[in-house]
Amino acid sequence: MLFYGGDYNPEQWPEEVWDEDVTLMRQAGVNIATVGVFAWSDLEPEQGRYEFGWLDRVLDRLHTGGIRVALATPTASPPPWFTLAHPEALPVNADGVRLTHGSRDTYCVSSPAYRAAARDIASRMAERYAHHPALAMWHVHNEYGTDCRCDVTAAAFRTWLQKRHGDLDVLNEAWTTSFWSQRYSDWAQITPPRATQYLPNPAQALDFRRFLSDELLGGYIEQRDLLRAANPGVPVTTNFVQGGWVSVDHARWAAEVDLVAVDHYPDDAGPGAEEETAFAGDLARGWGGGSWLLMETAPNLIYTRGRMHAKEPGRLTRHSLNYVARGSRGAMYFQWRQPRGGAELFHSALVPHAGPDTPVFREAVGLGRTLRDLAPRVADAPPPTAEIALTWDAPSWWALQAPAFPAEDIDYLGAVRQAHRALYRAKLATDFVFPDVPADLGSYKMIVVPQLYLVSDATASAFRDYVAAGGHLVVSYLSGIAAPDTRIRLGGYPGAFREILGVRVVEWHPQAPGAPITLDDGATANRWIERVETAGAETVSRYGDGPMAGSPAITRNRFGAGSAWYVSTGLTDDSLEALLRRVAESAGVAPVLPGLPPQVEAVRRGDLVFLFNHGAAPAVVGELAIPGGGFRVTAAG
Repeated sequence: MLFYGGDYNPEQWPEEVWDEDVTLMRQAGVNIATVGVFAWSDLEPEQGRYEFGWLDRVLDRLHTGGIRVALATPTASPPPWFTLAHPEALPVNADGVRLTHGSRDTYCVSSPAYRAAARDIASRMAERYAHHPALAMWHVHNEYGTDCRCDVTAAAFRTWLQKRHGDLDVLNEAWTTSFWSQRYSDWAQITPPRATQYLPNPAQALDFRRFLSDELLGGYIEQRDLLRAANPGVPVTTNFVQGGWVSVDHARWAAEVDLVAVDHYPDDAGPGAEEETAFAGDLARGWGGGSWLLMETAPNLIYTRGRMHAKEPGRLTRHSLNYVARGSRGAMYFQWRQPRGGAELFHSALVPHAGPDTPVFREAVGLGRTLRDLAPRVADAPPPTAEIALTWDAPSWWALQAPAFPAEDIDYLGAVRQAHRALYRAKLATDFVFPDVPADLGSYKMIVVPQLYLVSDATASAFRDYVAAGGHLVVSYLSGIAAPDTRIRLGGYPGAFREILGVRVVEWHPQAPGAPITLDDGATANRWIERVETAGAETVSRYGDGPMAGSPAITRNRFGAGSAWYVSTGLTDDSLEALLRRVAESAGVAPVLPGLPPQVEAVRRGDLVFLFNHGAAPAVVGELAIPGGGFRVTAAG
């Protein structure tokens, strides 16, 4: 079975609409609905007074209609009575301002009152619904990531720091608190990072992000364990969401969920949407160890900066099947029915304000048939595998968000996306690996390391062994610079990787945005150049102009049976693609299908190959004709 459906909010509608919803779901082939995500005030309108009757009727209707349920605990949005009774549980921002009720996520995860109320509503739901025949899985909370910096959080942060560092002298050393007279003589002096006169301590800020990830995980685990105890046979998950504001290390959370579930909303209305879809699917597959579930995406809209872009016909289907091809156990959306009011009244939906007689619902009906037909061949098929991997590291992303770096436009997510985009355009399948999370690096012929700023000794050793055993490693600038506590590795950049790369960087020269950089082999770059000294590496290309003219820009070092490449500049998309193609060829990695037209993408899952034509014109692959904007699924080989 492939899951197909999405968030359903019957509490926002009169009961007479519910029967129509079930009828339309059956028409579309929907087989699962996420229910209850933001329903706390409807389930518990007053403290201790529960109103489950309406939810009983919803679940019974769905079950009668053959539709299963991902039942959510509603703890991402506490009801008004809770925040009035416990104003201390409202979040405090970095400026010390306590936020007021009126939106989602108005809670402090460290608040004892909030945690107790969350456990209570979760346990009540477990008691009532753990054995309901419609229940397919538990969906805990929603998009964990809320930040609070109140005094209760400060106390919890100090407890976490004591466990992490053990001794105050160790913390002072790790945080370099001798700088600017910040040395702590008592744990009680430490607070979360808050608005301050000038630059904050980057090590303190990074540890706080790590603390938040663990504190939020603790809240999830409390609910998970209650639900699991009520019926161990029902899987429990929560929906992962990406964003620079999200203090959740999903690679480490993945071990605590029964199924990795991911929300993904592309933000590029052009071809970038397809590239982002591929990126998200590959990253989620890495988190999930192969299998995962698309829990939310927008069915008929793409949200760009300041605009909502309506998807062209066929794009909903292509995006959905692309996630499935990349290992998802189905396709789910936010949301089923577009609401009449509220803060997201124009959010995407399968049933829009205009009703079912619309392009999006008609395409949803066709997609439902396609998923039903594919399910016997795909549901149990092994996920895609790749011979190339990219590194992903949330702490490095967080560390690179600190102020006072040599350039303001450093963009970790952008660097990882660019590397994935280059491999995508080269038609090369890609996995993700996560530093300090055990993985068989030897199963990859090539690993690309974009801006891995924080590197532990264990990670450095693992990459050293990988290259020595015959692997091909490509390392970008801003990698290997610091230890996990943010202290710089001395002796020249990129400290952790100097030996295997055979280079030593002694100066950074960030460039003005848009300023072109030319290399002597015709490659182009921007944003960043470095003074690179070779220490055993051969120079592949040199800077053709500017302050580093004639100096090494890209190098290759033979190390053991493998080779390690260093890229000291911000190559443009075309130049990075050309370089990664070259490394892949030398590593013996071939495209999924050679000779594909530029607009056609191929993804192999098990013994099937999904072919997606992202262009408007028809395309031919072998003997298969693929209509413009269409897809084909064929046997591999």
